[in-house]
Amino acid sequence: MITIIDYGAGNLRSVEKAMQFLGYETEVTDDLKKIENAKKLILPGVGAFGEAMDKLKKRGLDTLLKEIKDKQTPFLGICLGLQLLFDYSEESNVEGLGILKGNIVKIPNVGLKIPQIGWNSIDIKDCRLLKGIHDKSYVYFVHSYYLDALDKSIVCATVEYGATLDIAVESGNIFATQFHPEKSGDIGLSILKNFAEVSI
Repeated sequence: MITIIDYGAGNLRSVEKAMQFLGYETEVTDDLKKIENAKKLILPGVGAFGEAMDKLKKRGLDTLLKEIKDKQTPFLGICLGLQLLFDYSEESNVEGLGILKGNIVKIPNVGLKIPQIGWNSIDIKDCRLLKGIHDKSYVYFVHSYYLDALDKSIVCATVEYGATLDIAVESGNIFATQFHPEKSGDIGLSILKNFAEVSI
């Protein structure tokens, strides 16, 4: 069972449909007990960082999610779900969960369209989440802010878009992507399958 966290700011149904297409049993819930006892967790996210943090706090999910790393529950953050894992976002001048170290900063305005919307090729390092994915594969993005990770050793993919953006991370049981695997065709499905089959 893969538990998809509903906190009112996620692209829940497309993630759920992608996992079900792959043949995995899923549940979408905001129930703290179910999330606490989950075997695997996905935190999707779209929208503003500050509003999303407010929603997590109102549901008591901020405290619960901070315990996930110690519990070793496999966890996947998607898009805003990646950003919330880190210390701070310039978007709302708001602190994040601080599960991983780094800041969320604005994509530099160097003549490129912001937000970055659409397909872009990524530079991949060896990691479990991106196992079998070829370097320079194309995935789908929708974002104006990006991760600047403090510890670059956890970064398993980057993209060039006005700067070198950290767009996928892996640290123990914590996995996250800035791009949307559920919208990234066969490549994205392979990434979701890698997460579904990972063991810690």
